[in-house]
Amino acid sequence: MAKRASPKKKKTPPVQRRSIKRRAIGGLIKGLIAVAGLLLAMILLFTMLNPPTTPYMFSEGRRLGGVKQQWVALEDIAPVVARSVVAAEDANFCEHWGFDLAAIKKAIAEGSNRGASTLSQQVVKNVYLWQGRTWVRKALEAALTPVVEAIWSKRRIIEVYLNVAEFGEGVFGIDAAAQHYFGAIPAELTDTQAARLAAILPSPKTRSASRPSASVRRRSAQIRDGAATISKDGRASCFES
Repeated sequence: MAKRASPKKKKTPPVQRRSIKRRAIGGLIKGLIAVAGLLLAMILLFTMLNPPTTPYMFSEGRRLGGVKQQWVALEDIAPVVARSVVAAEDANFCEHWGFDLAAIKKAIAEGSNRGASTLSQQVVKNVYLWQGRTWVRKALEAALTPVVEAIWSKRRIIEVYLNVAEFGEGVFGIDAAAQHYFGAIPAELTDTQAARLAAILPSPKTRSASRPSASVRRRSAQIRDGAATISKDGRASCFES
């Protein structure tokens, strides 16, 4: 008995394949535009409205069963706090448009990315994105940072940063940090306390502002001097005016 020939698979015509490809690309572009529009709307919204939480704060809250965080306006924070954080994390904060090219070049030359990320970049990462070092996150951060710089004032950037930064296990924002480490409110923080809080920012889960190690003490002394320097040379003018 002769075998039946298996039916031949129909090939998708070239014209139809191109049409499917165009639809897929069109859908991707529309999706990217929608995401960009949503992020832009959130950037505009948070110009005056305080972010209720952040992706990282939310995930830590789920992991720990809650976090400590209370929003406080910049005018209710001792001015030395902002100066200390800028001195520690982004000394040229008032002079750049979101990226410190000199710091980036120095970091590349030293084979490290430490010190290359500005406060503006950190705010974008903390408020709108996720933790990690993936290229996708870095690309989004690079795209959003100039937008935030263009729309927000420098005072708003530093205010948001101080309220969402992690200062310890489940401790977010300067209000929770001041109470957790020193039993104080942000307006009462001294130069030394502000410098110690800034000194623990790179690794808040392994460092303590109230029980500082020798390295934290040395770093906080440098930050205290740096805060005084940027106050004198005008590099604090954009967020103190």
